[in-house]
Amino acid sequence: MERKIYSDLLKWKKDANRKPLLLYGNKQIGKTYTAVEFGEREYKTVAYFNSDNNQSLLSVMQKERTTDKIIARLALLNGEPILKNDTLIIIDNVTNEDIVKAIKKFGSEVTDYHIILITSLKEKLMVFKVEELQYKYMFSMDFEEYLRAIGNMELIDFIKASYRNHKPMPFHNIAMDYYEEYLMTGGLPESVLANIQKETDLKIKIIHEKQLDCYKEQLLYLNNFIDVARANEVINILPYQLLKPNRKFQYGLMRTGGRSKDYEASIDFLANNGICYRCHKISEVKPPLSKCKDSESFKLYLNDTGVLLMMMHSTRMKLLTDDHLKYILYENQIASTLVSCGYNLYYYQSEGKAEVPFVVQTRAGKVIPIEIVNKNLSKAKSLSLFMSKFQITEAIRFTEDNFSVKKGIQYVPIYAAFCLKENL
Repeated sequence: MERKIYSDLLKWKKDANRKPLLLYGNKQIGKTYTAVEFGEREYKTVAYFNSDNNQSLLSVMQKERTTDKIIARLALLNGEPILKNDTLIIIDNVTNEDIVKAIKKFGSEVTDYHIILITSLKEKLMVFKVEELQYKYMFSMDFEEYLRAIGNMELIDFIKASYRNHKPMPFHNIAMDYYEEYLMTGGLPESVLANIQKETDLKIKIIHEKQLDCYKEQLLYLNNFIDVARANEVINILPYQLLKPNRKFQYGLMRTGGRSKDYEASIDFLANNGICYRCHKISEVKPPLSKCKDSESFKLYLNDTGVLLMMMHSTRMKLLTDDHLKYILYENQIASTLVSCGYNLYYYQSEGKAEVPFVVQTRAGKVIPIEIVNKNLSKAKSLSLFMSKFQITEAIRFTEDNFSVKKGIQYVPIYAAFCLKENL
């Protein structure tokens, strides 16, 4: 399954100012598979090293002081020569600073060696962030990548054309069916492949349970066991936070007297490492939106709808018949898609409780309010009130219906959310 990040890797390879690349993102989303596939297709050889408990590799990085000596020692560990411009060096599961310190030597001088570091801990970037490296974040598969995986490239073209032209998409019902399937499957490559191979819902559920275990294993990198326990509480309560009418995160749901300062480190870790996405409340619109956010009021979304559905102990049939559950998954997936498109997440709530689920800002400073049509709240006027109050002339409503435009509001089918990257 070719991922969209593949084209970015090609650009990196051809970049005259190329530096070692740090590829980061959650476990089980295909980082290693994609990097190895890229190496096998675009280079003569691949030199792969797993740094997890690899003392031989760590010794090389700690002792050698020059790039030539590092390459010579890596070639010995690899068992075959490392060729300039023709070997892709991949170092996986990087968590040790000494490895990064050694590799950044290749970014401080002109070199013909191509190196990709892979890590699952985004928090490590705070330590690893140096000018001698380049960085790329990898997300789970979005709906566009899902359609690629099932071999429906033509449908992608139709969706993009309709989004740009604001015209109805001729295969709307087919796209909606695929999207509901995608919501249940989620964006993990393993679960997508299982779905393509017509595996049972039970086997796909087991994949999602394994991913949840991976999330919880990452929590062990927190500084103390109290924060580990509290981060587990946050993950476990997240589905119930989303199912309640007011989806603002409430500490009291986890334990009586729960306070923000008790969970601050745990929630920061989950958000910083992309396990959850935090959407802050705003009550004003004054670009940049980051200055309008209420740090104490936020919603948390899980990064994969398949895992979320599993945690809700729900079924395929319930999703198809329960509009409230479907709306929650829509909202969660929109949050994930907006983040993968490069947007920061905010939601608007007025003193009168009028709410707009998402408000984003483009690089050019344009503010775009985003609403999801809810069948149970068909007469809600929050979006129009928001537009009137802040003199905003354009907005997006995600819907189960086809593309259209009414009174400056773009009605966009829920499956076309990935197209918002074009607005950034």
